[in-house]
Amino acid sequence: MQSHNAADLQTGALGDIEITLLEDNEIVISYEMKNKRVTNEDIDRALQKLLVSGKRVDNYIFITTEVIDEQVQNYARSLYQETGGVEFVVLNCIGFVRHFLHLFHRLRNKFLETYQSMILEESQSSVGQPIKEAFLAMRRAAEAELDID
Repeated sequence: MQSHNAADLQTGALGDIEITLLEDNEIVISYEMKNKRVTNEDIDRALQKLLVSGKRVDNYIFITTEVIDEQVQNYARSLYQETGGVEFVVLNCIGFVRHFLHLFHRLRNKFLETYQSMILEESQSSVGQPIKEAFLAMRRAAEAELDID
């Protein structure tokens, strides 16, 4: 996993976090975090970054702290065919946790504990109370359904 904390233009990175394959160092998933609503223009900038870089990714995932506009979600989905199989996805924080749990299925409890600690420790300006409450409700429901301790 590669991460950075400078602007994408400075680092040449596609997103804020990049997951690569160990064997060939190719980026397979790029995550871009937004502390604002994701727009079609954000997605178009990601397309441009891919085009300029010449890199091929399987998934380009935006994570936002804001509400996701259905039109933006549909636009992201529509690009799969146009890009030859790059999946663009826009997730909110809770959707991101659901998405990420498949990578950590054997370490689910540890992942959830760590993520919960991080999300609850964040200030209200970074992670609002409704997001924190939604995460805790989702966690309780998942534990009840899957009988996780």
